[in-house]
Amino acid sequence: MNVILFGATGMIGRGVLRECLRDDSVEKVLAIGRSPLGVSHPKLRESVQSDPSDLAAAGVDPADYDACFFCLGVSSVGMKEEAYRRITYDLTLAVARPLAAANPGLTFVYVSGEGTDGSGRSRQMWARVKGRTENALLELPFRAYMFRPGIVQPVRGVPSRTRLYRTLYAVTAPLIPLVRRIAPDLVIGSEAMGRAMIAVATPGTEVPGHILRPADINRLGAGRDQA
Repeated sequence: MNVILFGATGMIGRGVLRECLRDDSVEKVLAIGRSPLGVSHPKLRESVQSDPSDLAAAGVDPADYDACFFCLGVSSVGMKEEAYRRITYDLTLAVARPLAAANPGLTFVYVSGEGTDGSGRSRQMWARVKGRTENALLELPFRAYMFRPGIVQPVRGVPSRTRLYRTLYAVTAPLIPLVRRIAPDLVIGSEAMGRAMIAVATPGTEVPGHILRPADINRLGAGRDQA
């Protein structure tokens, strides 16, 4: 498959990129973002641009791609809802709508979050905005999957770009093995996220639905690891 990847400089996106480059079923990856990755690989092409949603600037012909993995996002901490919506909802749909119109056979995977509220009634701003984004994506005429991870553990040197998250990961890292024993499906490795995305974009994969929770993501990732 050929993949378009957004957010490859982030912790989740970097893990997804790594798995795409390792997986023999992925023939090429186009990474679109505002910052260079500093990664070189025969499969990888980068488009560094100020507006990641400008598919024409990236030279994208949607018919050439089988999947879009949208890992781009920001923390809502300290943000007003309007600003958070511009990045979370507006930017995502600016990418998704032309892809769906041009290539209904494409698989679109969106990284949301555990606790996202599709009803729009949550008191948590981020949960409302993410929920509206999910609903809008699910209405588009392509195969869309919403990944709602819980705790994402960076693995194999994949860092978070958010200082707060880096601090939290450093503080909680010794507790992760205990959490895995008590609630094994609560923690997802960044590499499992990548494998699960490849899995849902692979024809014939049994997917439990279009909104995938931590247990679903771990199962799909583990299955892909054994494939």
